[in-house]
Amino acid sequence: MKTEILKLLKESDESISGQELCQRFHVSRTAVWKVIRQLQEEGYQIEAVRNKGYHLLESCDIMTKTEIESCIRGQFGRVVDFHESIDSTNLRARRLAEEGAGSGTLVAADTQEAGRGRRGRSWISPPGKNIFMSLILRPDILPAKASMLTLVAALAVRDGIESVTGLSPVIKWPNDIVSSGKKLCGILTEMSAELEGIHYVVVGIGINVNLEEFPQEVRDTATSLFLETGGKVVRSQLIAAVLEAFEHYYEEFISQGDLSRLISVYNKNMVNAGKEVRILEPTGEYKGRALGINEKGELLVEMPDGEVRHVISGEVSVRGIYGYV
Repeated sequence: MKTEILKLLKESDESISGQELCQRFHVSRTAVWKVIRQLQEEGYQIEAVRNKGYHLLESCDIMTKTEIESCIRGQFGRVVDFHESIDSTNLRARRLAEEGAGSGTLVAADTQEAGRGRRGRSWISPPGKNIFMSLILRPDILPAKASMLTLVAALAVRDGIESVTGLSPVIKWPNDIVSSGKKLCGILTEMSAELEGIHYVVVGIGINVNLEEFPQEVRDTATSLFLETGGKVVRSQLIAAVLEAFEHYYEEFISQGDLSRLISVYNKNMVNAGKEVRILEPTGEYKGRALGINEKGELLVEMPDGEVRHVISGEVSVRGIYGYV
Protein backbone atom coordinates (compact mmCIF):
# COMPACT_ATOMS: atom_id res chain seq x y z
CA MET A 1 0.00 0.00 0.00
CA LYS A 2 2.81 2.41 0.82
CA THR A 3 4.34 2.02 -2.63
CA GLU A 4 0.98 2.44 -4.36
CA ILE A 5 0.12 5.58 -2.37
CA LEU A 6 3.48 7.10 -3.23
CA LYS A 7 2.96 6.25 -6.90
CA LEU A 8 -0.47 7.91 -6.87
CA LEU A 9 0.94 11.04 -5.26
CA LYS A 10 3.66 11.22 -7.91
CA GLU A 11 1.23 10.79 -10.78
CA SER A 12 -1.36 13.31 -9.57
CA ASP A 13 -1.07 17.04 -10.24
CA GLU A 14 -3.79 17.73 -7.68
CA SER A 15 -4.39 16.79 -4.07
CA ILE A 16 -5.71 13.29 -3.37
CA SER A 17 -8.26 13.12 -0.59
CA GLY A 18 -7.77 10.83 2.35
CA GLN A 19 -11.23 9.41 1.73
CA GLU A 20 -10.29 8.45 -1.82
CA LEU A 21 -7.20 6.63 -0.55
CA CYS A 22 -9.26 4.87 2.12
CA GLN A 23 -11.76 3.62 -0.42
CA ARG A 24 -9.12 2.57 -2.94
CA PHE A 25 -7.13 0.48 -0.46
CA HIS A 26 -10.00 -0.49 1.89
CA VAL A 27 -8.28 0.87 4.97
CA SER A 28 -9.03 3.43 7.66
CA ARG A 29 -8.08 7.12 7.59
CA THR A 30 -5.66 6.36 10.43
CA ALA A 31 -3.86 3.77 8.29
CA VAL A 32 -3.54 6.26 5.42
CA TRP A 33 -2.29 8.96 7.78
CA LYS A 34 0.36 6.59 9.16
CA VAL A 35 1.66 5.91 5.63
CA ILE A 36 1.79 9.64 4.87
CA ARG A 37 3.72 10.23 8.09
CA GLN A 38 6.19 7.47 7.19
CA LEU A 39 6.77 9.03 3.78
CA GLN A 40 7.28 12.46 5.33
CA GLU A 41 9.81 11.03 7.78
CA GLU A 42 11.70 9.52 4.82
CA GLY A 43 12.06 13.00 3.33
CA TYR A 44 9.07 13.45 1.02
CA GLN A 45 7.53 16.91 1.10
CA ILE A 46 3.83 16.05 1.29
CA GLU A 47 1.38 18.83 1.95
CA ALA A 48 -1.81 17.98 3.85
CA VAL A 49 -4.60 20.48 3.26
CA ARG A 50 -7.92 20.31 5.10
CA ASN A 51 -10.85 19.37 2.83
CA LYS A 52 -8.46 18.76 -0.09
CA GLY A 53 -6.14 15.93 0.88
CA TYR A 54 -2.50 15.16 0.26
CA HIS A 55 -0.18 16.61 -2.38
CA LEU A 56 3.47 15.75 -3.15
CA LEU A 57 5.26 19.08 -3.56
CA GLU A 58 8.37 17.93 -5.44
CA SER A 59 10.44 14.88 -6.30
CA CYS A 60 13.48 14.38 -4.09
CA ASP A 61 16.51 12.17 -4.52
CA ILE A 62 15.42 9.64 -1.92
CA MET A 63 16.62 6.04 -2.11
CA THR A 64 14.36 3.50 -0.41
CA LYS A 65 12.67 0.27 -1.40
CA THR A 66 9.34 2.09 -1.63
CA GLU A 67 10.78 4.90 -3.77
CA ILE A 68 12.37 2.54 -6.29
CA GLU A 69 9.27 0.33 -6.52
CA SER A 70 7.08 3.41 -7.11
CA CYS A 71 9.13 4.25 -10.23
CA ILE A 72 9.22 0.78 -11.84
CA ARG A 73 7.27 0.52 -15.10
CA GLY A 74 8.11 -2.94 -16.42
CA GLN A 75 8.67 -6.43 -15.02
CA PHE A 76 12.34 -5.98 -14.09
CA GLY A 77 12.59 -4.53 -10.58
CA ARG A 78 9.14 -5.58 -9.40
CA VAL A 79 10.94 -7.23 -6.48
CA VAL A 80 13.46 -4.89 -4.83
CA ASP A 81 15.98 -5.82 -2.15
CA PHE A 82 17.24 -2.45 -0.86
CA HIS A 83 20.02 -1.63 1.59
CA GLU A 84 21.27 1.70 2.88
CA SER A 85 24.76 0.20 3.00
CA ILE A 86 26.04 -3.14 1.74
CA ASP A 87 29.32 -4.88 0.99
CA SER A 88 28.44 -5.42 -2.68
CA THR A 89 25.12 -5.57 -4.50
CA ASN A 90 26.55 -8.30 -6.73
CA LEU A 91 27.46 -10.45 -3.74
CA ARG A 92 24.00 -9.97 -2.24
CA ALA A 93 22.31 -10.75 -5.57
CA ARG A 94 24.31 -13.95 -5.89
CA ARG A 95 23.25 -15.01 -2.39
CA LEU A 96 19.59 -14.31 -3.21
CA ALA A 97 19.88 -16.15 -6.53
CA GLU A 98 21.30 -19.20 -4.73
CA GLU A 99 18.24 -19.04 -2.45
CA GLY A 100 15.89 -19.06 -5.45
CA ALA A 101 15.18 -15.38 -6.16
CA GLY A 102 13.36 -14.93 -9.44
CA SER A 103 14.55 -13.40 -12.68
CA GLY A 104 14.17 -9.63 -12.62
CA THR A 105 14.87 -9.30 -8.89
CA LEU A 106 16.79 -6.09 -8.20
CA VAL A 107 19.32 -5.49 -5.44
CA ALA A 108 20.07 -1.81 -4.84
CA ALA A 109 21.98 0.19 -2.24
CA ASP A 110 22.63 3.79 -1.33
CA THR A 111 26.28 2.94 -0.79
CA GLN A 112 28.47 -0.14 -0.95
CA GLU A 113 31.72 -0.86 0.84
CA ALA A 114 33.30 -3.57 -1.27
CA GLY A 115 32.23 -2.79 -4.81
CA ARG A 116 34.26 -4.41 -7.58
CA GLY A 117 34.83 -3.59 -11.21
CA ARG A 118 36.52 -5.50 -13.99
CA ARG A 119 39.77 -7.24 -13.06
CA GLY A 120 39.15 -6.69 -9.35
CA ARG A 121 39.24 -2.89 -9.40
CA SER A 122 37.47 -1.09 -6.54
CA TRP A 123 34.58 1.33 -7.09
CA ILE A 124 34.27 4.71 -5.31
CA SER A 125 31.20 4.53 -3.08
CA PRO A 126 30.23 7.63 -1.07
CA PRO A 127 26.68 7.58 0.35
CA GLY A 128 23.84 9.51 -1.24
CA LYS A 129 25.57 10.10 -4.59
CA ASN A 130 25.65 7.09 -6.88
CA ILE A 131 23.65 4.14 -8.14
CA PHE A 132 24.66 0.66 -7.08
CA MET A 133 22.37 -2.02 -8.46
CA SER A 134 22.47 -5.68 -9.46
CA LEU A 135 19.86 -7.51 -11.50
CA ILE A 136 19.26 -11.26 -11.25
CA LEU A 137 18.52 -12.99 -14.55
CA ARG A 138 17.83 -16.63 -15.42
CA PRO A 139 18.25 -16.76 -19.20
CA ASP A 140 17.71 -20.00 -21.10
CA ILE A 141 20.93 -19.72 -23.08
CA LEU A 142 24.27 -21.50 -23.17
CA PRO A 143 26.89 -20.24 -20.71
CA ALA A 144 29.15 -19.18 -23.58
CA LYS A 145 26.60 -16.52 -24.55
CA ALA A 146 26.28 -14.90 -21.10
CA SER A 147 29.03 -12.36 -21.73
CA MET A 148 26.80 -10.72 -24.35
CA LEU A 149 24.49 -9.58 -21.55
CA THR A 150 27.16 -7.07 -20.56
CA LEU A 151 26.72 -5.32 -23.91
CA VAL A 152 22.93 -5.48 -23.52
CA ALA A 153 23.31 -3.77 -20.16
CA ALA A 154 25.53 -1.08 -21.67
CA LEU A 155 22.83 -0.21 -24.19
CA ALA A 156 20.23 -0.04 -21.42
CA VAL A 157 22.31 2.27 -19.24
CA ARG A 158 23.05 4.55 -22.17
CA ASP A 159 19.36 4.82 -23.06
CA GLY A 160 18.29 5.24 -19.44
CA ILE A 161 20.69 8.13 -18.93
CA GLU A 162 19.52 9.85 -22.10
CA SER A 163 15.82 9.51 -21.26
CA VAL A 164 16.21 10.95 -17.75
CA THR A 165 18.88 13.62 -18.27
CA GLY A 166 18.91 14.41 -22.00
CA LEU A 167 22.62 13.62 -22.06
CA SER A 168 23.70 11.32 -24.90
CA PRO A 169 26.65 9.28 -23.61
CA VAL A 170 28.48 6.70 -25.71
CA ILE A 171 29.74 3.17 -25.13
CA LYS A 172 33.40 2.21 -25.00
CA TRP A 173 33.44 -1.45 -25.93
CA PRO A 174 32.43 -3.60 -24.28
CA ASN A 175 30.58 -1.96 -21.40
CA ASP A 176 31.91 1.41 -20.22
CA ILE A 177 29.52 4.35 -20.52
CA VAL A 178 31.44 7.48 -21.46
CA SER A 179 30.79 11.22 -21.67
CA SER A 180 33.34 13.90 -22.55
CA GLY A 181 35.92 11.13 -22.89
CA LYS A 182 35.46 10.05 -19.26
CA LYS A 183 33.82 7.06 -17.60
CA LEU A 184 30.31 7.42 -16.14
CA CYS A 185 29.46 3.82 -15.42
CA GLY A 186 30.89 0.38 -14.90
CA ILE A 187 29.16 -2.96 -15.47
CA LEU A 188 30.19 -6.32 -14.03
CA THR A 189 28.44 -9.53 -15.14
CA GLU A 190 28.86 -12.76 -13.16
CA MET A 191 27.17 -16.12 -13.50
CA SER A 192 26.65 -19.53 -11.97
CA ALA A 193 26.46 -22.28 -14.58
CA GLU A 194 27.14 -25.86 -15.57
CA LEU A 195 28.43 -27.02 -18.92
CA GLU A 196 25.01 -27.11 -20.61
CA GLY A 197 23.05 -24.49 -18.73
CA ILE A 198 22.98 -21.33 -16.62
CA HIS A 199 21.67 -21.29 -13.06
CA TYR A 200 21.63 -17.49 -12.95
CA VAL A 201 23.39 -14.36 -14.14
CA VAL A 202 23.95 -11.25 -12.03
CA VAL A 203 24.47 -7.96 -13.86
CA GLY A 204 25.97 -5.31 -11.58
CA ILE A 205 25.76 -1.66 -12.58
CA GLY A 206 27.46 1.28 -10.89
CA ILE A 207 26.70 4.79 -12.15
CA ASN A 208 28.38 8.02 -11.05
CA VAL A 209 25.33 10.23 -10.58
CA ASN A 210 25.56 13.22 -8.24
CA LEU A 211 29.27 13.23 -7.43
CA GLU A 212 30.63 16.78 -7.54
CA GLU A 213 34.32 15.87 -7.54
CA PHE A 214 36.67 12.90 -7.82
CA PRO A 215 39.97 11.97 -6.18
CA GLN A 216 43.00 13.28 -8.07
CA GLU A 217 44.04 9.82 -9.29
CA VAL A 218 40.83 9.29 -11.32
CA ARG A 219 39.88 12.88 -12.14
CA ASP A 220 41.15 12.63 -15.71
CA THR A 221 39.24 9.44 -16.52
CA ALA A 222 36.01 9.58 -14.45
CA THR A 223 33.00 11.87 -14.47
CA SER A 224 29.43 12.01 -13.16
CA LEU A 225 26.02 12.97 -14.49
CA PHE A 226 26.09 16.04 -12.25
CA LEU A 227 29.40 17.21 -13.70
CA GLU A 228 28.19 16.55 -17.24
CA THR A 229 24.76 18.19 -16.92
CA GLY A 230 25.18 20.68 -14.08
CA GLY A 231 22.07 19.36 -12.34
CA LYS A 232 21.09 16.80 -9.73
CA VAL A 233 19.50 13.56 -10.92
CA VAL A 234 16.81 11.61 -9.05
CA ARG A 235 18.48 8.23 -8.83
CA SER A 236 15.32 6.13 -8.48
CA GLN A 237 13.99 7.53 -11.75
CA LEU A 238 17.24 6.63 -13.47
CA ILE A 239 17.17 3.10 -12.06
CA ALA A 240 13.65 2.63 -13.41
CA ALA A 241 14.61 4.01 -16.83
CA VAL A 242 17.62 1.70 -17.08
CA LEU A 243 15.54 -1.34 -16.11
CA GLU A 244 12.84 -0.47 -18.64
CA ALA A 245 15.42 -0.20 -21.42
CA PHE A 246 17.18 -3.34 -20.21
CA GLU A 247 13.94 -5.34 -20.40
CA HIS A 248 13.42 -4.25 -24.01
CA TYR A 249 16.95 -5.09 -25.16
CA TYR A 250 16.99 -8.33 -23.13
CA GLU A 251 13.88 -9.57 -24.93
CA GLU A 252 15.51 -8.80 -28.28
CA PHE A 253 18.64 -10.68 -27.23
CA ILE A 254 16.78 -13.73 -25.90
CA SER A 255 14.53 -13.94 -28.95
CA GLN A 256 17.57 -14.34 -31.21
CA GLY A 257 20.06 -15.93 -28.84
CA ASP A 258 22.66 -13.36 -29.87
CA LEU A 259 23.13 -9.64 -30.61
CA SER A 260 22.16 -9.76 -34.29
CA ARG A 261 19.19 -7.43 -33.74
CA LEU A 262 21.24 -5.04 -31.64
CA ILE A 263 24.40 -4.70 -33.73
CA SER A 264 23.33 -1.52 -35.51
CA VAL A 265 22.16 0.34 -32.42
CA TYR A 266 25.27 -0.73 -30.48
CA ASN A 267 27.70 0.30 -33.22
CA LYS A 268 25.85 3.60 -33.64
CA ASN A 269 26.57 4.42 -29.99
CA MET A 270 30.07 2.93 -29.76
CA VAL A 271 32.74 5.58 -29.34
CA ASN A 272 35.49 3.25 -30.63
CA ALA A 273 33.81 2.53 -33.96
CA GLY A 274 35.95 3.63 -36.89
CA LYS A 275 38.82 4.73 -34.64
CA GLU A 276 42.35 3.54 -34.16
CA VAL A 277 42.63 1.52 -30.94
CA ARG A 278 45.20 -0.33 -28.86
CA ILE A 279 44.26 -3.83 -27.79
CA LEU A 280 45.92 -4.77 -24.51
CA GLU A 281 46.14 -8.53 -23.97
CA PRO A 282 47.98 -10.48 -21.24
CA THR A 283 50.47 -11.59 -23.89
CA GLY A 284 51.06 -8.13 -25.34
CA GLU A 285 49.39 -5.37 -27.30
CA TYR A 286 48.67 -4.39 -30.88
CA LYS A 287 46.98 -1.57 -32.81
CA GLY A 288 44.23 -1.57 -35.38
CA ARG A 289 41.01 0.13 -36.45
CA ALA A 290 37.81 -0.80 -34.61
CA LEU A 291 35.05 -1.67 -37.09
CA GLY A 292 32.28 -2.43 -34.59
CA ILE A 293 30.84 -5.60 -33.07
CA ASN A 294 29.45 -8.79 -34.56
CA GLU A 295 26.46 -10.86 -33.43
CA LYS A 296 28.57 -12.44 -30.66
CA GLY A 297 29.56 -9.08 -29.18
CA GLU A 298 33.15 -9.50 -30.32
CA LEU A 299 35.03 -6.37 -31.35
CA LEU A 300 36.13 -6.49 -34.98
CA VAL A 301 39.56 -4.91 -35.41
CA GLU A 302 41.11 -4.35 -38.82
CA MET A 303 44.89 -4.73 -38.81
CA PRO A 304 47.23 -2.65 -41.00
CA ASP A 305 47.57 -5.62 -43.40
CA GLY A 306 43.78 -5.90 -43.82
CA GLU A 307 43.29 -8.88 -41.53
CA VAL A 308 40.21 -8.57 -39.30
CA ARG A 309 40.67 -9.93 -35.80
CA HIS A 310 37.81 -10.88 -33.48
CA VAL A 311 38.49 -9.56 -29.97
CA ILE A 312 36.69 -11.21 -27.05
CA SER A 313 36.01 -9.21 -23.87
CA GLY A 314 37.34 -10.50 -20.56
CA GLU A 315 40.98 -9.97 -19.75
CA VAL A 316 41.37 -7.68 -22.76
CA SER A 317 41.36 -3.88 -22.51
CA VAL A 318 40.79 -1.46 -25.35
CA ARG A 319 42.26 2.04 -25.36
CA GLY A 320 42.41 4.88 -27.79
CA ILE A 321 45.77 5.62 -29.34
CA TYR A 322 46.16 8.78 -27.25
CA GLY A 323 44.19 7.98 -24.11
CA TYR A 324 41.28 6.23 -22.44
CA VAL A 325 38.88 6.52 -25.39
